[in-house]
Amino acid sequence: MQIYWTKINKIIEETPEVKTYLLDCPEGVTWEEGAHIHLALEGFNAGDKPNRSLIRHMSISTLPHENSIGITTRIREQCSLFKSILRNLGVGDEVAIFKIHSNVPLKREDKNVYLLSSGVGLATFRPLVLDYFDRADNVNQIHSLNIDSSRDYLFKSIFESAPDKKFTSQFVDNRKDYYEEVKKLAADKDGLFYIVGSDEFLMQNIEVLREQGIQPEQIMLDKRESQRSEFLSYELTM
Repeated sequence: MQIYWTKINKIIEETPEVKTYLLDCPEGVTWEEGAHIHLALEGFNAGDKPNRSLIRHMSISTLPHENSIGITTRIREQCSLFKSILRNLGVGDEVAIFKIHSNVPLKREDKNVYLLSSGVGLATFRPLVLDYFDRADNVNQIHSLNIDSSRDYLFKSIFESAPDKKFTSQFVDNRKDYYEEVKKLAADKDGLFYIVGSDEFLMQNIEVLREQGIQPEQIMLDKRESQRSEFLSYELTM
């Protein structure tokens, strides 16, 4: 496993609680949309075993042609050791990155694509939408549905409905309305449904989709295949 130490080249305050850290891209490092990466802080490998409290699995919110590895994350006032250290880092400070992999690349199967997310989960979907805008081949249309009670919506210039590009973006601020909208979207029995959020959020979405007749192979999760199988083993209780 190769570990790259790289510098923070820019920090963007997306909202009062959400920041994007743009990292220099080491030579030869590339990825595809929907990728995640392991981000580690100084001292994570100082002992005999890696200090897992200084390592996080993070989505990459940029595409390679943007020439930076973007990490978008929510940092609340009360937060973990990892995020409290990250919050205090500045431009020029170093972090380590390793193990890039994509579980949710954009499928181009001539179907409608639905992106279901909660809050900062939009960071995972930003590259998929940009990739679609660059090349819409074999994707009928994309609809993004995000639940965010803060109303400080992320990436407003991207997640804005663009009928000419066959892209629609929808935000709701409570779970009741959100799941009603999911049910409506599930009327498309041939659609592809991508879900990003907490494990609880994933399970609730899967349950609603399965109850509406959506099949496991139509549901994309940012999980390794073994984990994905566990989530999708949900059986309908009739």
